[in-house]
Amino acid sequence: MNAYYNENDEFAAAWLRNLIGAGLIAPGEVDARSIVDVRPADLVGFRQCHFFAGIGVWSYSMRLAGWPDTRAGWTGSCPCGPFSQIGRREGFTDERHLWPAFYHLIQQCEPRVVFGEQVASQDGLAWLDVVQSDMEVAGYAFAAFDLSAAGFGAPHIRQRLYWMAHAERAGLEGLRRDGDIAAGRPIENRSASEAGAARTIWNDADWIGCADQRRRPIEPGTFPLADGAPARVGRLRAYGNAIVAPLAAEFIKAAMEVIP
Repeated sequence: MNAYYNENDEFAAAWLRNLIGAGLIAPGEVDARSIVDVRPADLVGFRQCHFFAGIGVWSYSMRLAGWPDTRAGWTGSCPCGPFSQIGRREGFTDERHLWPAFYHLIQQCEPRVVFGEQVASQDGLAWLDVVQSDMEVAGYAFAAFDLSAAGFGAPHIRQRLYWMAHAERAGLEGLRRDGDIAAGRPIENRSASEAGAARTIWNDADWIGCADQRRRPIEPGTFPLADGAPARVGRLRAYGNAIVAPLAAEFIKAAMEVIP
């Protein structure tokens, strides 16, 4: 098996197994325990490790970027709840702040490259400061960018902090070339027709009424939440927690240009 997936939401874990079975993400094993229960010895033999795996979009994005299933790499989108602008905003005192558990595994297993993502809020930036400091203490080069899904053709904003750390200190400054990715622009040059297609995807967005009397766009074909439909609740939660694959793929492509 090439990949290890850690996801303690049983609905998402079952979804991961189905995706593996369908060949849509890297073949591997799904561990539905909390990350705090995972030990370094549990990860021996896996080329890729995906923590807080959700529905496997990091693995899918690696494939989109041309990162082979057999190439080593870790990913982790730590829970955003403690650092989101909504909710309790308990930050580092929230029990869902699981970076320390993830960092412990990184320290012990020393993966060569780690990709991650977090909500782009003021509290999220404070979280990122801690992550960067920890990773640099552990001997990693570090780079991070504030990116929007809308900058990569998606019909929604979904602003997030994407980061990567690499065990060899040279080269990550190349990620900042021309300011492209920092400005939320795709790295690769697109043809005029491709760029036009990316802009007009907004024309197909569905608009739904919200409790504050405003209407907001959602991706075409997104189903509404309905009472008595628990499967839809699980699906919406999984979609809501997922990263945007085209954005993540461009971020990974940029990394592949500057790391061997």
